[in-house]
Amino acid sequence: MIKVILKDGSTMEIEEGTSILEVAKKISEGLARNVTCGEINGEIRDIRYKIKEDCNLILHTFKNDDLEGKKAYWHTTSHIMAQAVKRLFPNVKFAIGPSIAEGFYYDFDIEKPFTDEDKTKIEEEMKKIIKENIQIERFSLPKQEALKLMEGQPYKQELIEELPEGEEISFYKQGDFTDLCAGPHLLSTGKIKSIKILSSSGAYWRGSEKNKMLQRIYGIAFPKASELQEHLQLLEEAKQRDHRKIGKDLEIFMTHPLVGSGLPMYLPNGATIRRILERYIQDKELALGYSHVYTPSLANVELYKTSGHWDHYKDDMFPVMKMDNEEMVLRPMNCPHHMLVYKNKMHSYRDLPIKIGELAHDFRYEDSGSVCGLERVRQMCQNDAHLFVRPDQIKEEVGKVLKLIVEVYQKDFGFPASSFKYRLSLRDKSNKEKYIDNDEMWETAESQLREILTELEIPFYEAEGEAAFYGPKIDIQIKTALNHDITIPTCQLDFALPERFELEYIGKDGEKHRPVVIHRAILGSSDRFISFLLEETKGVLPTWLAPIQVKILPITDNQHEYAYKVRDELLKEGIRVEVDDRNEKTGYKIREAQLQKTPYMLVVGAKEVEENLVAIRSHKDGDLGTMKLNEFIEKISTEIKNKG
Repeated sequence: MIKVILKDGSTMEIEEGTSILEVAKKISEGLARNVTCGEINGEIRDIRYKIKEDCNLILHTFKNDDLEGKKAYWHTTSHIMAQAVKRLFPNVKFAIGPSIAEGFYYDFDIEKPFTDEDKTKIEEEMKKIIKENIQIERFSLPKQEALKLMEGQPYKQELIEELPEGEEISFYKQGDFTDLCAGPHLLSTGKIKSIKILSSSGAYWRGSEKNKMLQRIYGIAFPKASELQEHLQLLEEAKQRDHRKIGKDLEIFMTHPLVGSGLPMYLPNGATIRRILERYIQDKELALGYSHVYTPSLANVELYKTSGHWDHYKDDMFPVMKMDNEEMVLRPMNCPHHMLVYKNKMHSYRDLPIKIGELAHDFRYEDSGSVCGLERVRQMCQNDAHLFVRPDQIKEEVGKVLKLIVEVYQKDFGFPASSFKYRLSLRDKSNKEKYIDNDEMWETAESQLREILTELEIPFYEAEGEAAFYGPKIDIQIKTALNHDITIPTCQLDFALPERFELEYIGKDGEKHRPVVIHRAILGSSDRFISFLLEETKGVLPTWLAPIQVKILPITDNQHEYAYKVRDELLKEGIRVEVDDRNEKTGYKIREAQLQKTPYMLVVGAKEVEENLVAIRSHKDGDLGTMKLNEFIEKISTEIKNKG
């Protein structure tokens, strides 16, 4: 008999050769109906897989928090879509069709792009295939037989050719369709219920511009129609919150092919937002004893060999530029520079902590297919800082960093505490080559961060494999309006770089000691933080951050002089204001200012001029009536001061 340990810790004894599906049946018929795949000792397996030895087994189903269970369901749906395309377009060539984080896609080599009419037909054919409830069978072939089976399918043959001799080459067959695939898959097409084709686009084979452009179709599927409808509504909401659309509509940033992918340009409105954000966070840091520096975006390759980035991060850096007798590279991050700033002179234990901050431009060698607006770019501006501390200061200084994160995100930007989760990101002990090799350092750093979170009574969870290459970190996961978990602020503990750069301070005992470095980012990159804010607020930024805080709308030409007088008074108080003196109807001007998400509109007509008033309209609250100008200035100034 074989012993199987289930997710809840319970043990089950089974006969050798029992399948994952049969284990699910032993637990309950309901589980057997819903199980989509299994996980044996951390490896995803098809429900047909026969268990041969003692193991840990997790049974995955289509649940909100079970991505592996969903992926098996979606993978099966991608094959149904490919089968539908084959029926409608018999000469199609198949590339790959994986499941992804939210659904699936399949890449096809076809004569012309799919039209909306084509996609409607494909979706209808998919529904027929589901209704036919075709059994899905798995089988394997040796390499030469596999190549023969895939004659006429060059992309599949290319994948097979790359597999080593003797490796199992598996296929899945459902009726008239057979696909090269490692799985896992459900037992029949009828297991899939509600489907929807979402979109199509061009995609290069294997993501390389040197290869042929294929046609990719994206889709989604759910066990219940209500779940599909809810997801489609969420997608529509995502379109409304897409920072690329908002950025274009509000003239915040632009891109241009002549500049290049992943290199957005900030327009005046965006430059204003970024300038205010950067001044805001630097003022916070100055109040906490930080000192700011400027360091070059270009450095000698030897700097990154010293820091360890060259060994662990080289593939994410831009290629080397040879200049005279030096090899230069654009920097991916700022920490090596800051190590040298610290090392510029000897420090006493009394000097520590030394907090060095910078708004620095960093560069990442991102693939053109992965860049996205401001969210993922090739050049970014990082709100970065490094705290050089004594070992006895670690707890206090990490606590101050976490307190600053809460102050920024919850107090000033108003995100609820319930949307925050703290993740202790650890190294993957089974894959140590990804990290700096020093077991003692890792154990010390990980246990220190664990103790700090515990002592501060901060609930947290641990995630192996999420650490930086040089040390563990505390990542703050924020639940977005679209129910995604994203990481922006982070706090990292580093014993490695001080060692590699031989950093020192003179201790109380007169001897030289090694400081510890705390890496921290509050806003992350300005670019990504702005994209996050735009999507969370739908572009309705708080008054203190809005690029234009007030629009003055004179009703007729007779009020232009007064409108500009009001503008000048507001400008004296540092309020960002514009006058809309176009010869348009007042209603039109109000609607346009609303679309531009301007916090306040001041309508001035004959009465307002005569009585020195302004008629106030708020983007948030609508018509607020009339007010003396000095009263409005006091109101908006208080709002800005309180980060409203």
